[in-house]
This record gives sequence, structure tokens and C-alpha cells, in this order.
Amino acid sequence: MAEAQGPRGRVLIIAGSDSGGGAGIQADIKAVTMLGGFAMTAVTAITVQDTTGVHGVWPVPLDAVTGQMRVTLADIGADAIKTGMLGSAALVEAVAECLSEHAQMIPRVIDPVMISTSGHRLVDVKGVEAIRSELVANARLVTPNAPEAEVLTGKAVETVDGQRRAAEQLLELGAHGALVKGGHIPGSKITDVLQTTTGEWIFESPRIDTTSTHGTGCTLASAIAALLGQGASVPDAVEQGRDYLMGAIHAAKGFGRGDGPVHHGWVLDEDD
Repeated sequence: MAEAQGPRGRVLIIAGSDSGGGAGIQADIKAVTMLGGFAMTAVTAITVQDTTGVHGVWPVPLDAVTGQMRVTLADIGADAIKTGMLGSAALVEAVAECLSEHAQMIPRVIDPVMISTSGHRLVDVKGVEAIRSELVANARLVTPNAPEAEVLTGKAVETVDGQRRAAEQLLELGAHGALVKGGHIPGSKITDVLQTTTGEWIFESPRIDTTSTHGTGCTLASAIAALLGQGASVPDAVEQGRDYLMGAIHAAKGFGRGDGPVHHGWVLDEDD
């Protein structure tokens, strides 16, 4: 790997492409860039999707995925790594092996993407087990929403106490931090629970009445990775990443006929 020269915000994103631009690699690149980082990518799948749903998925060959990872890490290096859509156990295992060989000490943000906003399953059952066994351990942060946390832990996640229990179990599986998000839990506010090996933090925000929620999980995980890659602590990265995401949801432009994308570039509007 290229020699590190202090945290500079280089983020390697390992995830699928979203032709609609609202989620996946496209959302990741926008979030990292808007927060001052430098985004690099290893594309894991080509998806045909828009705001109404996922209409097709074409996995990228394993050698092509790990090849993207290896050459990028060897030449440019990375200060943080973010994983998103990994559609099969074979891909998860190949990514985990490549990270172990070439990026063992780089902090990882694992976004265990399982189902799209429109309800399309993006990883098979064996892939979920591989995420649990191969990627959760040693992750700087795992960022499941409530349904994903239920799948990973086998525990109901319907309340803040449920979020706490799920986060605790993810730490027991070897993660250094777990952010169990509460956007899928009904209520007038959204509560996210962060647990690390050093403590617990609760983040709350009013629920925004909007259909522009496509790519929110990708956006938050990549925002956190960008901030970690610039030297922020996990709690600070989560707090600032959530603030960025809330601004992007508020500024959404209402594109599409379904669940629209957030406005990643809202920080530029604020500067005008």
C-alpha cells in the first residue's frame, strides 16, 4: 500500500453502482467529496435502478473487484474504507481476504446493505452470514438499520433498547463500534444508537416528512468514512455525518416518481 502521510481523507468505497445516482457508489462519491475527502471505488455490481426500484443486477467478476482494490491501495492508499453492496458470500470472502492482505490497519465502515429502499433483496442468505463472520469483526464501525441489525443479530429491533441490544451483540462479534439506526422504527423522531468499546451515544433528530430517502444509508456511511479518514473520532464522525445527511434530506429536490434521492450538494448551496 502507498505510504501513509497522516489522515488526508482518502476513502476507498467498495459497493455497487446505482444508475439513478441516488444510492450506491454514486451517492458515496458525492458524500465523500462534499465532506472534503477523496473518493476511490471498487465497483461490485452494476444495477439498473431508478427511484421506483431495482430492475436488474449484474455482479462484477470477483477478480475485477479485488483488482480495483489492490491497485488503488497500492498506488494512492486509503485513510478509510467503506463497504456497501456485496451480493454474495463469495464476494464478501474475496473482499475480506483482500482487505486482510492489503488494508489490515485501515479503519473500515461496514454498511451491511441487504435490501434496497424499494424492497429489492441485494444479498443472498449465505452472503449475510459471510458479512457477519468475515466483515463485522475488526470493523471500526458497522452501520445497520433496524431490519439489517435484526438479520445480523437475530434480535428484535423495535425500540431503543432493542437497538442497544443489537449494538452490544455486534461488538461481541468483534466490531469496534456499531451504529444501529432507527429510521425504520415508527415515531416522530429518529433515534440512532452508537456503541463503541469505550461508551454509548444516543443521537436524535426530528423525522422529516419526505419521500426523498433513497440512498440515505449509503450517504451516511460514506460521510462517516470521509470524516474518519480526516482524523475525526467515531462519535464526532457520526454526529457530523448525521448533520450532513439531515441537510441533504431537507434540501432534496424531489426528483423521480418514487423514493427520490437526497441533495448531496446542499453544502454548496449554503455557501452561495
